[in-house]
Amino acid sequence: MRPSSLTPPNNFLRSGPPLGSHLAVVLAASVALAGGLPSCSGSKGGRGFSMPPVPVEVSEVRPQVVRDQFRAVGSIESDEIIEVVSELNAIVSSLPFAEGQPVAKGALIAHLDDREIKAAAQHAEAQREWSQSNADRAQKLFDQQLASQQQLDDLRTNLKVAEADEALAKARLAKTQIRAPFSGMIGRRRVSPGAYLKAGDVITELARVDAMKVTFTAPERYLSQLKAGSRVEISTPALPGRTFQGSISVVDPIVDADSRTIRVVARIPNSERVLRPGMSANVVVTFSERPNSLMIPDEAVFAEGNQSFVFVVKPDSTVARAAIELGSRDSSRVEVLRGLEPGTTIVRTGHQKLFDGAHVMPIPEQAMTAEAGGPPGPPGAHGGAAAPAGAKATGGSKSAAPRAGSPKGGGASGSPGGAR
Repeated sequence: MRPSSLTPPNNFLRSGPPLGSHLAVVLAASVALAGGLPSCSGSKGGRGFSMPPVPVEVSEVRPQVVRDQFRAVGSIESDEIIEVVSELNAIVSSLPFAEGQPVAKGALIAHLDDREIKAAAQHAEAQREWSQSNADRAQKLFDQQLASQQQLDDLRTNLKVAEADEALAKARLAKTQIRAPFSGMIGRRRVSPGAYLKAGDVITELARVDAMKVTFTAPERYLSQLKAGSRVEISTPALPGRTFQGSISVVDPIVDADSRTIRVVARIPNSERVLRPGMSANVVVTFSERPNSLMIPDEAVFAEGNQSFVFVVKPDSTVARAAIELGSRDSSRVEVLRGLEPGTTIVRTGHQKLFDGAHVMPIPEQAMTAEAGGPPGPPGAHGGAAAPAGAKATGGSKSAAPRAGSPKGGGASGSPGGAR
């Protein structure tokens, strides 16, 4: 008997496993997939695997003194300096001064040969005395009506001429003794005793060094901020580690047409007489001072568009972005005008891989410095001086690396204020 076409052949029924085994396999796969889903979600805070905290260097926000300053290089000059010269044609008799030593006002610097000039002065003195006697006799005779008014006037005129001649002769005699017009430091000898001097020949130099002048130039944009009396601090390579305080005395009202700069003169007390004319000076002019400003490391700041941010570390060791407004900056720190409070802990370095809510392992900046082998420096080790808007920042500002995903070129170096 032939099998019916509706009845499946026996070999087809035996070609695979039973239908129940297929259902068991599908069910097992579904259960395994459902059990694996929580494990995947655990990578972001589930019950399974979680990301370890990111080690970052942190810094605490503290109030500091911030000064808006301008820096320049100037030249130290004596407050008063002259060349001591002869006003006469004469021979040098003596030079009674010690080279390079202080001299008092009125001290004798040079004595010229005065024999002829002294004789001329004595002659003029005698002439004046003779004219005085004639004028006195004429006055007595005129009182007795024995001399005319004309005779009396002539003798009085002769007396005045004699007095003028005597004064001129004594003035020439006084010029043979050249004295210091002010107290200061005397220079080296330019001539020797016995040398013949002509009028105008230099004998030595005299400089007043109790106070010094520092001359420097500033760009014209600072003309409105440079005022007489503004505080100035200088240092010089000749005296490393020392600073000197002074104030601006003169701001030239004329701007140089070629360089577009203004010349400024500051006066510095020099009671120890360690500053000398001709030294170079590193000048720092303080425009303003803010005693309770918040300064943070420059590298802690990152930018997105035109907005600057920092990461704030919360008590639970998570971080959150905080928008801040920047002010002045120096070579390593930047002033925060708004967005942070004193005592806040921020991420100094390591913020490139962070996001809001990320867990971090805070490492104080002093610890990082100690691991690097150097002593920890106090906040504001650069003096707390910040460059004002448009000022030249000494040492160059460090650019903070932009956070991942921020626009290209964003960084702390583009802070408001235009500091270069």
